[in-house]
Amino acid sequence: MRLFHDHGYEATSATQIAEAAGVSRSTFFRQFGSKDDVIFADHDELLEQISSYFATQHSDPWIAVCDAAALVFERFRERLEIVRLRDLVVRESQVLRDRETIMVSRYEKTFAAYLRQMLPAVPPLTAIRFASAVTATHNFELRRLIRSDDPVGPDELAEELLSVRRLFSPDSEPRAGRGASRSDLVVAVFPASASPHEMALAIEKQLRALEH
Repeated sequence: MRLFHDHGYEATSATQIAEAAGVSRSTFFRQFGSKDDVIFADHDELLEQISSYFATQHSDPWIAVCDAAALVFERFRERLEIVRLRDLVVRESQVLRDRETIMVSRYEKTFAAYLRQMLPAVPPLTAIRFASAVTATHNFELRRLIRSDDPVGPDELAEELLSVRRLFSPDSEPRAGRGASRSDLVVAVFPASASPHEMALAIEKQLRALEH
């Protein structure tokens, strides 16, 4: 990453990378298919970790997706110096920016596929939208961490991801085995002096409104 940063992505050869790493050129190409594979190698590793994480049992799939995004954030935070160098290198190359966009979409698709598998009663578009919002929120906070002096950490990301969950209100989605497609919560407003009969009428009015 430092070679790319110091000499430029296009000007740095695979031979130079291999020599700097203390391996042969053939060993380099057995491990990596190309120069950009080196830059994004940790993404493949993280996607494998996420798949393994999703393979275990989780009581709330919505939270599991947020936790997976937090896992990615923490791994990048642990290697922040290299991540910041990569960001500078990627921003200088259209080819790398395009490749990075593809990598980001893989996270989003992985999140959406997991939700659709674990929550078949939830509309597919809801799962896709939630995965997209989680990914975008993660990326926004990660860019803040990389490109500014803001002390962005796991707590800030967790708060923003909680906001995403509240925005989508996944708990109001229909659960497997239930036919209801609306929230189980009904709010009726009536004067404190209302009689039990008037209270019942107010609740009935709210229930009938939900049916329409």
